[in-house]
Amino acid sequence: MNATMHAVRGHRRGGPEELVYEVAPKPVPGRGDVLVEVRAASVTPGELGWDATWTDGFDGGSPRLPVVPSKEVSGVVAELGHGVTDFRPGEAVYGLIPFTRDGAAAEYVTVPAAGLAAKPGSLDHERTAALPLAGLTAWQGLVTHAGVTPGQRVLVHGGAGGVGSFAVQVAAALGAEVTATASAGDADFVRGLGAETVIDYAGQRFETEVKDTDVVFDTVGGDTQARSWEVLRPGGVLVSVAEPPAPPEGADARAVFFVVEPDRSGLEELTALVEAGRLIPQVDRILPLESAPGAYAALEREHRRGKIVLRVS
Repeated sequence: MNATMHAVRGHRRGGPEELVYEVAPKPVPGRGDVLVEVRAASVTPGELGWDATWTDGFDGGSPRLPVVPSKEVSGVVAELGHGVTDFRPGEAVYGLIPFTRDGAAAEYVTVPAAGLAAKPGSLDHERTAALPLAGLTAWQGLVTHAGVTPGQRVLVHGGAGGVGSFAVQVAAALGAEVTATASAGDADFVRGLGAETVIDYAGQRFETEVKDTDVVFDTVGGDTQARSWEVLRPGGVLVSVAEPPAPPEGADARAVFFVVEPDRSGLEELTALVEAGRLIPQVDRILPLESAPGAYAALEREHRRGKIVLRVS
């Protein structure tokens, strides 16, 4: 068996300019791991700035250079590590790779079996690769942390983005009344995802248009997050993936900041929504693996609808 593969790696910490397409050692699955032959991978805004991308910790840690980026994978099981019995070679799978491990911008990647699930049969690998990180973020934020129930009012900030587009769809599938902020040019797109109302963040003040909201799902942070307390009903919840919320004095609402975690059961819930036609991963563009540096550069400078995906094989 060939001991090498093609991969995109960073040999020193930095931005897209530090990524190189090259020949690298093929990983070997450890106990509890699955070696996945990658078909597609997805890139995430801010990923090259995370400590976890370059070290063995979330807040500092020991460098583990060189590194392979991209934490979302769709592919085929190539080999099983010791103790793995719930997958078989040749099975199509997808999942979220732990942030402190090498990612999927390569022909092969090892992933803990607990972070993988069977690939949705109705999606190709490219759309499937857009699902794990952003989809699980939306699911965990709205279900695990906010406990959204039918009939509740949910405001999603950044409804056209990678995470926001999933949050709109998941909230609508849960039976919520969904409002989203987006650019005027993305309004029809976001309505098509399931938002009943779309507010142009550049031309309108959302806090004058929305009130008595049960849940705010914040992907933006900053001033947008600070103004969001005004629209929450007493007992509501602000869930943020952008930055830890700071409730104003006297706020009668709950604040949650979280980092998404690999979760097979969550992936299976997302798959069920996909197969029911309630969830469609939004892909902005598909690029070849060797274009990964350009994909990460585009995340920093371009407006997108949905995810940027790398086609690996």
